[in-house]
Amino acid sequence: MDDRQILDASEHGTEQAITKIEQEFRAGFTVVSNLDRPAVTIFGSARVPETDPSYLAARAIAGRFAKRGWAVITGGGPGVMEGANRGAQEAGGLSVGLGIELPHEQGLNPYIDLAYTFEHFYARKVCFVKPAEGFIVLPGGFGTLDELFEAITLIQTHKVKMDPVVLFDSGYWAGLLDWIRERLLGAGMISAEDLELYHLTDDPVEAADHVIGRYELRA
Repeated sequence: MDDRQILDASEHGTEQAITKIEQEFRAGFTVVSNLDRPAVTIFGSARVPETDPSYLAARAIAGRFAKRGWAVITGGGPGVMEGANRGAQEAGGLSVGLGIELPHEQGLNPYIDLAYTFEHFYARKVCFVKPAEGFIVLPGGFGTLDELFEAITLIQTHKVKMDPVVLFDSGYWAGLLDWIRERLLGAGMISAEDLELYHLTDDPVEAADHVIGRYELRA
């Protein structure tokens, strides 16, 4: 049952939908609860080829985490997600893919050790957050932006204890960050300390080590 059907459902149909979503949450929680190590969630575009700098960066970043004993979680698809899963698996780490059923998307990439495919974005997004000690966000489109602002909002409102959010590729994110400073901060819609909720870097080693370092400080 897709989201439109849920919203339009009768009372009986709504009960069925709630049961289905509950089952999906339970299944997703079971997958991520089996992780026996700290985990990072890596986001980015599904549309880039394996020769793209974002793919290569994701592969390097994930490999760095895997060598430090971390699990790497992605949306399980192609592009940046594949690069991250591939880097984790090649480095001997645990590679996790939380996929989503979409009409025009490919299935899970071949570099995943632990997988689950969701029907609903909201259940999937919770399972991205639940085990994560930090987020790495590489260049991407609307889906990546949704995941980025979801993470920042949860941290800003203290709904989750983990941090930080690392933005990789300063050239890609520069315009958005300028807009945040000029428009959001300038209009008083966010506080100056909210600009510290994310960390910007172009170095794969720094991206991984920033998350690991913050985790070790909390621990």
